[in-house]
Amino acid sequence: MKMRIRTLVLAAVVTASALAGCSPGPAGSPPSGSADRDVTVRVWLAGQDTPQEAIDHLSTTFEQRHPDVELVVERQAWTGLLELLTERLSGRSHRVVPDVVEMGNTQAAALDAGGLLAPITQEQYEELGGDDLLPGFVEAGTYDGVLYALPYYAGSRVIFYSEQQLGGRPVPRTLDELVDTAVSMRTDEVSGMWMPGRDWYSALPFIWENGGYVAERREDGTWEAGFSSPGGIRGLEQVQRLMMSASNAPPEDDGTHLAQPFCAGVAGFVSAPTWLRWEIQAPEEPEDGGVPGCASTYGKDLRAIPLPGREPGDVAPVFAGGSNIAMAEDSAHPELAYEVMSIMLGDEYQTILAENGLIPGRLSLSSAVDQSDPIAAAGVAAVRGARLTPATPKWSDIEAYGIIPAAFSRLASGADPEEVADSLDTQIESMLNWRVAG
Repeated sequence: MKMRIRTLVLAAVVTASALAGCSPGPAGSPPSGSADRDVTVRVWLAGQDTPQEAIDHLSTTFEQRHPDVELVVERQAWTGLLELLTERLSGRSHRVVPDVVEMGNTQAAALDAGGLLAPITQEQYEELGGDDLLPGFVEAGTYDGVLYALPYYAGSRVIFYSEQQLGGRPVPRTLDELVDTAVSMRTDEVSGMWMPGRDWYSALPFIWENGGYVAERREDGTWEAGFSSPGGIRGLEQVQRLMMSASNAPPEDDGTHLAQPFCAGVAGFVSAPTWLRWEIQAPEEPEDGGVPGCASTYGKDLRAIPLPGREPGDVAPVFAGGSNIAMAEDSAHPELAYEVMSIMLGDEYQTILAENGLIPGRLSLSSAVDQSDPIAAAGVAAVRGARLTPATPKWSDIEAYGIIPAAFSRLASGADPEEVADSLDTQIESMLNWRVAG
């Protein structure tokens, strides 16, 4: 699942020959300003995270190489994206299949397994970045030993805080210090750390750093869940201490609106994607009618650190947000689709993403993110060890039924961690192993 602060529903369309003259249209609508050319290559981007500067570079570069080919870039909404991609890539809609598509990193497995994405050969993998590509995202784009989708860009969760709220306390260097400091800061009105009961994205890193795991594949192809492992239990106990002794967040809160408690001054630490900074540092009275932030108060001295590990200097693995890109199996122009991929994963395009605050899919280009900015630097440090959910198409069922956030909500309400872990492992194994043999 993509980690986002909002969903945008417009699909902006551009062509290589008329970038400035195109108008927005609904998802799947004919592009405005299309050139009269024999061959058209379509690229689908998700949401609004890709900056226009990057799209301009893609369009200009592609047109220089292929002046007789029209390149159409469309933005699709995140809501319903997996269903839309499944429909269009399979050809069931009897409409033109997009040639290159962006998807959430945990959506890739469902499309891989469905035979909707073109396999990426070893030679192509090396040409497009090879070992320089974010390894967790490469794993997410691999199904049954075959690579289908590559890293596009990443985001990661960091720990935000205001020096005002920290009140002279030392910045935590370990996971234990973070928990202890948060507990010490809590009052009836203020949470030392805002830890909502259903915010499983923020809770999973405690499981991982303590040696637990979500689910691992056995040699026989079945899955074994690991919340009830010794490390999983330690992580759950630590999460429960935060939820019950450091946080006033409701057990049913999913952490969607984290800027609100932070800007209200009722949250010391907040675990959130790096892009939350723009909400926090927004003006209290935004001119464009946007969501008010707290630029002149708690956003004024906003800081962030990567989630610390068990030892000083260590960085705990966090849940990786971001996207993969892939070529459609039924693309009418596979060679041109591959050329689009090569531009989007190239140095110039990926550097544009980095300069606009996104962590590039290429490890060597992460230095293009402004390292003098402590929040951006924290995001880069966090993403290098970031992890994803198990790479299986059945994971979408786990998310659809909401069993993990429900389990953490029980934990926030005081349920026994071992009982929560046993129940959660049973549900995960049942869903991932359903009809695994046939």
